Amino acid sequence: MPPTPLLARSLLFAPGDSERKLIKASESAADLILCDLEDSVAPERKGDARANTAAHLRAHGADGRQWVRINPLDTPHALADLSAIVPARPAGIVLPKAMRGDCERLDHYLSALEAAAGLPIGGIAVMAIATETAQAVFGLGDYRGTPRLAALTWGAEDIATALGASGNRNGDGSYAFPFQLYRALCLTGAVAAGVTPIETIHGDFRDAAGLEAVASEARRAGFRGMMAIHPDQVAIINRCFSPDAAEVAQAERIVAAFAASPGAGTIGLDGAMLDRPHLKRAEAVLTLAQRAG
Repeated sequence: MPPTPLLARSLLFAPGDSERKLIKASESAADLILCDLEDSVAPERKGDARANTAAHLRAHGADGRQWVRINPLDTPHALADLSAIVPARPAGIVLPKAMRGDCERLDHYLSALEAAAGLPIGGIAVMAIATETAQAVFGLGDYRGTPRLAALTWGAEDIATALGASGNRNGDGSYAFPFQLYRALCLTGAVAAGVTPIETIHGDFRDAAGLEAVASEARRAGFRGMMAIHPDQVAIINRCFSPDAAEVAQAERIVAAFAASPGAGTIGLDGAMLDRPHLKRAEAVLTLAQRAG
């Protein structure tokens, strides 16, 4: 089955062991809620988080927004996570420390658990966090055709630890070169696979200006959405990943100009020569606007 790209501007994490935070996240304007069983949950709370997240999915999963980040497949927690939450029917699974082989193994686990629960086989989508180990970085161009895969995203913290780096940023706050490379490879790998590239978190949820700068640049680069760690970040992310009125108007003019000259490879508009890549970008803007509306 070909991948179905994920349509989401904002993806908000909430710890799976806190029903209060899960509800608060669900009441936000985030396009997706990422119920977290991994980093935000202490080892001794994993069981409570599974039970709480499963109950949350049964109560709120009908909105189609509820995803779950499980623990990595090479931990003793992953199968317990899946067996607890699949019967509650999450919309998708976020797989950390992933490689393509892990995604394929996850597909088998999900298919078995969906069958056991009487759910449609293949109904639960997957997003892979694909840069969290050194080995995974070398497979970022190899995700085309991966079952269930809807999106790729990246993370800078785990890979910094794997590399033995003392930090992942330069003095001016920008990512150091290795992490800029991993980000670019994630974006390119997602496009090569035909799935949605999702930007990683902006860790300082009080830094609204910094978040806006990062989100705006990410959209310009080609990312389609961004993860958030606090509800206050959602409105900024949604705005940055939604075309404004001027962009929509210009895109409509470009599409109309090509429609008025069927078969033309290039057209002139406002003194500029536009070709088919300009048309594709204009159509993508209108798709984003329709989604945001």
